[in-house]
This record gives sequence, structure tokens and C-alpha cells, in this order.
Amino acid sequence: MRNKRFFIVLAGALVFGLLAAISVTRYLSSAQAYTKSLNRIAVAKVPIPLGTKIIAEQVMVVQFPQESTPDGAFSSIEKLVGRVAVVNIAPREPITEVRLAPEGTAGGLSAVIPEGYRAMTVKVDDVVGISGFIMPGTLVDIVVVIDPDEKSGMQDPISKIVLQNIKVLANGQNIDKPESERQANSVKAVTLLVTPEQAEKLALSASEGKLQLVMRNSIDQGDEQTQGINKRELLGGERAKPVPDPGSLKSEQDKPVQKPVNRQHRADPKPAAVPVVAPPRAQVEMIEGAKKRNVDFP
Repeated sequence: MRNKRFFIVLAGALVFGLLAAISVTRYLSSAQAYTKSLNRIAVAKVPIPLGTKIIAEQVMVVQFPQESTPDGAFSSIEKLVGRVAVVNIAPREPITEVRLAPEGTAGGLSAVIPEGYRAMTVKVDDVVGISGFIMPGTLVDIVVVIDPDEKSGMQDPISKIVLQNIKVLANGQNIDKPESERQANSVKAVTLLVTPEQAEKLALSASEGKLQLVMRNSIDQGDEQTQGINKRELLGGERAKPVPDPGSLKSEQDKPVQKPVNRQHRADPKPAAVPVVAPPRAQVEMIEGAKKRNVDFP
């Protein structure tokens, strides 16, 4: 009897041991398969501001799933040392090729200037700079107030939008958003991203007239052609328009406005002719034997 119990316990131990060995083997094989599917990529250890050269202390290497590895990622820190970031890179964010300037690019403002563009600085004050709301990355239009013919002595200046959809690269000496509101409001110059042709227009506008920056929505990059305005047209006034809701589309704002009718210069329309209806005539009902008929009374 004791031997029978012993063999039953031994058989149970062998079965449980076999099941445990199979479970451990499966777990180790799945762990090895998962490890093989991981890639080593470089991520930011600390915030990396745009325009700065990357150093080894700012980067670390982590394991990343192979199917989720972003394109252009780096597998070692050595390949990133000395490269310049063209965008702000947050901690634990993968560092990819599209976030970096080409190799050999110097740090600072020049790293964020695309090929074929130039950076040009103009003076601003609290009014021109829109009370400090002009930040790096803001899109603006440039309006100039200028006298088209000073030699004629007419002194008839006009206001005209000369450049549209211009990106602000720097606010003072900051190529990123200032940390404090006071620092933003104390800026006396902004640096704009322009093409060589736009730089010529901007230089002449700043030299011959007075500049004004007009902020636009970051998603509104449409082209608006205007004729400009002089004093006489300015004094002509403008009709009131409804204020659009924040973030509304342009198609939702363009509502037809019905112009009022000037009745002083329009002849009064003639009243419509009213048809004359004859009054009904009196009738008499006559019965002749089995017949019945109506006879008009004269």
C-alpha cells in the first residue's frame, strides 16, 4: 500500500516537472524571439533645442520594436555627435535624419535655413511686432506704407501688402520661443525667412517706407492679391462685416451681403393695375310646369 502511494506521488511529481520544463522552454524561446525582433536606436536623453549641436551626453540607446522603428533612426551615439537639430527634440524621442541638418552644418540660426532661402532681420517695436506675439515659427504678411512718387510733391502715400506668408525664424536672438513674456515683449528685431527676391523687396520697403507685420493663422497659407489703398480710398469707409468664429474656414466666412437699395435715385415703380370685376347680376328662378330655369334680372 505504501509503495503504491509512493509511485503515485512520484508520477505526479514527474508530470508537474515535465509541464514546468515545457513552460520554461516555451517562455525562453518566446523571449529570445522577442529579443531578436528589437532594434537598438538612439533617443534623446534630455531636451535638445533646435539649432544646437548634439553631444554624447544628450543621447542614449534603447531597445525598440522592429516593426515600430521610425525611418532614418540611428543605432549608435557616435553617428549623432556633432549633428545639428533643426527641430526641438523631446526626451525619449527617437532622433531621425529628418530632424537633423546635413552633415557639416554649423550650429545656430544657419542650421534652420533651407537651401535657396535667406535670413533677414528687420526692426520692430511694440506695434510693428504685434506686442510681442511674433514668435519663431509664426507666419506673417508684410505691409509697407510708402509714397510712390515723392518728387511730384503730391504726398499721397499708399499702403500695400508686399510680401505674404513669411516665416519668422528668430525673435531677437531667440530661435525658439522665449521662456518669459517679458523677454518676448522686449524684442526690437525679428529675423524672417525669405528668398533672394523677397529680400530685395524687403530691403527697399524698409528703406523707403514704414513696415508693419500682420500675423496670419499657421494653417492659412493662401495667396491674397490686393490693390493697395491711398488716402482718398481710405476715407471712403467700409461696411461692417460679421466677426468669424475662431478657427472657422474661409468658406464659412464668405457670406453674400445684400446691398441696400438707394431709393433716392430710382423711380418709384408704378402700382400694379387692379382688374375691375363687374358685380354679379340678380337672377330670378322660374318654374314652367316640370322645367326650372334661372333668368337674369335686367
